[in-house]
Amino acid sequence: MPVEFISAVHPNPATEGDPTAGSGIDVDYARRYARALDDGGFDYTLVTYHSASPDALQLAQFVANHTERIKPVLAHRPGVIFPTHAARALATLDRISEGRLAVHIISGGSDEEQRREGDYLSKSERYARSDEYIRILRKVWSADGPVSHEGPYYRFEGFRSDVTPYQDTIPISVGGSSEDAYRVGGQLGDIFGLWGEPLKETAEQIAAVNAHADAAGRPHPRIWVSFRPIIAPTDELAWEKAHRILGTVKANHAERAKQRHYPALGQGAPANVGSQRLLAVAERGEVHDRCLWTAPATATNAAGASTALVGSPETVAKALLDYVDIGCELLSIRGYDPLNDAIDYGRYVLPLVRQELAHRAASGAAA
Repeated sequence: MPVEFISAVHPNPATEGDPTAGSGIDVDYARRYARALDDGGFDYTLVTYHSASPDALQLAQFVANHTERIKPVLAHRPGVIFPTHAARALATLDRISEGRLAVHIISGGSDEEQRREGDYLSKSERYARSDEYIRILRKVWSADGPVSHEGPYYRFEGFRSDVTPYQDTIPISVGGSSEDAYRVGGQLGDIFGLWGEPLKETAEQIAAVNAHADAAGRPHPRIWVSFRPIIAPTDELAWEKAHRILGTVKANHAERAKQRHYPALGQGAPANVGSQRLLAVAERGEVHDRCLWTAPATATNAAGASTALVGSPETVAKALLDYVDIGCELLSIRGYDPLNDAIDYGRYVLPLVRQELAHRAASGAAA
């Protein structure tokens, strides 16, 4: 499979640096952003999920309707809607987009966030439910007649759907940094998502996921890794820009945390293992490997993908290729000025990575 690029949908101009710049859906901005990703050569865009956010399913359809080629990766939380309804809704969207849909299963790392939508299962139970949920989705999508199911979390009889996916099946992504996540993702995921840790730790996580896939006798999931690149014409200018951005993020984090319902710095450790790991990496050093910068994770209490790659387009492209060399096939890059950064990535970063990969393929050169 080719190396591909992912961004993330922004329904309005609000960012970590300016959380008051917008809220809800700014239709014109969301359309411009989606089209910029399409024009810039991105392959996928994550449609995120949060209890307070615009509905992800409708936003994914909006992206599909206003673009030609980019594939929405729809973040989907089991436990909010019944899996038979989800299977039909997702198959419908895959038909509407003519096979451009992927689904990212969010089991949930925060008890507080889950309870906002009435979910009181423990974290381990949520992953067990995700396992069952994924199996039901695939059973419905592949069925040629009525389907019945009885399991720990779901029970139904004689369900059938008149709509099937446009693709043979809709790719399913799982993400996380806990042993439960590795198990469910390795056993069932087509894609597995990681936040940007140093190369050594990332390779260890990939090995953990692949071990579960091997034990289940199935192919290794494609690995997706996420960064927040900060680029400028030279490395020196990029680091100056990075520290300016960090100052703005620090100044606005409390407001951002309040609006997005994240625990702000000083309000306790995050509940999810992924954020805990990013903060532990940051404690060991601010810069790792070629140009992985952990200061934004510290400043935001690691609320989401928050480690940066800092440097010239050439430096950042080389850093991304370092991750390709350890087995990452999907590179997620999203900036702190999302629309303008996406345009710059499409002009200056994506072509360099693809050019080097094409050179390797043509020449048979090793990494």
